[in-house]
Amino acid sequence: MARTKEFDPDAALQSALELFWRRGYEATSMADLVEHLGIARASVYATFGSKRELYLRALERYGQQQQPVLLAELSQPGPVLPAVRALVRRFAGESAEDGAGGPRRGCFVTNTAVELAPHDQDAARRVESSLLHLETVLTAALVRARAQGELPEGRDPQALARMLLVLFQGMRVIGKAGDGSARLRDAADQALALLD
Repeated sequence: MARTKEFDPDAALQSALELFWRRGYEATSMADLVEHLGIARASVYATFGSKRELYLRALERYGQQQQPVLLAELSQPGPVLPAVRALVRRFAGESAEDGAGGPRRGCFVTNTAVELAPHDQDAARRVESSLLHLETVLTAALVRARAQGELPEGRDPQALARMLLVLFQGMRVIGKAGDGSARLRDAADQALALLD
């Protein structure tokens, strides 16, 4: 007779996400995961496969949590640019405050892009998918903004979206690297000026 799981796999995945996000892939050992999750090594392997498979599932979970929030923020009826401006300010603020009272986490996708994507095709594909989603949501919002007369006709929504995507990822890196609040504030101000 098969034994029932004595832990919640969904809660364990969320807990693994938090550990990987805080420490990174290489700095997190299987022993760290076993201790952090509070489950046996055999249960980790039986439920999630290898450490790498668990990491990739955690990365997918991160996207599932973050993407709907962004979509909701930028899909509200009415003027679009106030929501885009708020998003720029939020990224700058969160990046500046990252690590307050704890280790600097940055963005899980950006961390994966730097640590794993150069030599792991599965990780690279997941990073690209996440970045493409962000670019698509931003482009759609800026297309709406232009159609509503908030952006001049000559502005390219996709090019602006790509600039914001690169800005947001750079903000996460600068924030993770240390106190870059002045840099983040100035970058946000310049990006906001481009939206006028």
